[in-house]
Amino acid sequence: MAVVFESLIKVDEDGKWFVELTDTVDGRMAVCHDLDEYSQKVEDFGGDYGGNIDEVKWFKDDNVPPHTMDEIRLEMSKHQEEIEKQKAQKG
Repeated sequence: MAVVFESLIKVDEDGKWFVELTDTVDGRMAVCHDLDEYSQKVEDFGGDYGGNIDEVKWFKDDNVPPHTMDEIRLEMSKHQEEIEKQKAQKG
């Protein structure tokens, strides 16, 4: 059984983005309003599978504007840098 999570980027009526994270194995879903919350939910969901996640599929709603995608990519890049720093400090 492959552990696959789906991440759907959406924009609410106020123009703020969020991510709906879905575990395709058991169907549970979480709404994440920032990448810290998203990372925590992925970790929480993945914990049920010993941290072994086979794939995370990304999707976006049609109404998500390009500048929002750029903002998310930038935040994801910064988030990844922080993760790499923490790994390097742990040795």
